[in-house]
Amino acid sequence: MIDLHSHLLPGVDDGSRTVEQSVKVLGELAAQGLTALCLTPHLRAGQVEAGPPAAHDRAFEALAALAPAVPTLHRGAEVMLDRPLTGRSDRIRRVTLNGTRYMLVEFPRMVAFETVTIALSRILGTGLVPLLAHPERYRCCSVEAVTRWRALGSLMQVDGPTLVTSRTRGQRARDLVAAGLADIIAGDNHGDERSMAQGYQFLVAQDAAEQGDLLARRNPAAILADEPTEPVPPVPIRSTWMQRFRQLIEGD
Repeated sequence: MIDLHSHLLPGVDDGSRTVEQSVKVLGELAAQGLTALCLTPHLRAGQVEAGPPAAHDRAFEALAALAPAVPTLHRGAEVMLDRPLTGRSDRIRRVTLNGTRYMLVEFPRMVAFETVTIALSRILGTGLVPLLAHPERYRCCSVEAVTRWRALGSLMQVDGPTLVTSRTRGQRARDLVAAGLADIIAGDNHGDERSMAQGYQFLVAQDAAEQGDLLARRNPAAILADEPTEPVPPVPIRSTWMQRFRQLIEGD
């Protein structure tokens, strides 16, 4: 598996606080089958053109010196679009995922549908491709809204752990996967126990290993390589999904 959304760059945001904490989590994720991970600390739109702060560079050097060989580490950022994104695409690429055309973006949770639509369109106008982090968190998220955003050319990243929650955002995440509107899943780990493996196991429990492979491996690998992603077929989610998932993780 390849995780393109994590907060394991130590001591720079609300994620992992120390190199030791990050190294421990990386080892645990590797044991779950993670082979590559993108470090995506929070940045605001106004910081993007300046590139990664010097503190991020120092934190990466410190982590790389002690990190295990697996998963391999890549750099990026999770950009908060709290204002219009400006600047040349070649400068913006310093904070995209592995220097590719793909940029991981987020919004405040109460953002309006129209605001998201306009912001994503502006990024696409620069030649970059916005990858919207956890759309299921936003009140304006629906199958109809995400269908519109993807029609523009944007991609969607659903949090794997959210797929197995009973909360409203969990249902939104499942609705997107069921409709074939998710492009990748990710862990959004903050130095804790969150893992995209939870989402992948959920898909296996739904007899959707092919979709799981696309969401957890093939499409993330394509993004890291700056290549086009593949469409993910819809996943018919049965009403007994939680029971099936519990059976899987408990080994019944």
